[in-house]
Amino acid sequence: MSLKAFHVVFLISAIALCLGFGAWQIRAFLQDRGWLDLVLGAASLLGGVALIVYFRTMLKKLRGISYL
Repeated sequence: MSLKAFHVVFLISAIALCLGFGAWQIRAFLQDRGWLDLVLGAASLLGGVALIVYFRTMLKKLRGISYL
């Protein structure tokens, strides 16, 4: 597995984890009204969006490099 392929797999898993944790924390906030849940959820969702932006720019930059 090349470094590019590992980077793609790692970023996809990091995005899924950030968005999943963010959704979980927002749901917890809606049930319990804990402000820490809201802060953690919003930060995690913003981190997931930032990772998506990074992922797209990384794919554009490394377009010519093979996955092998």
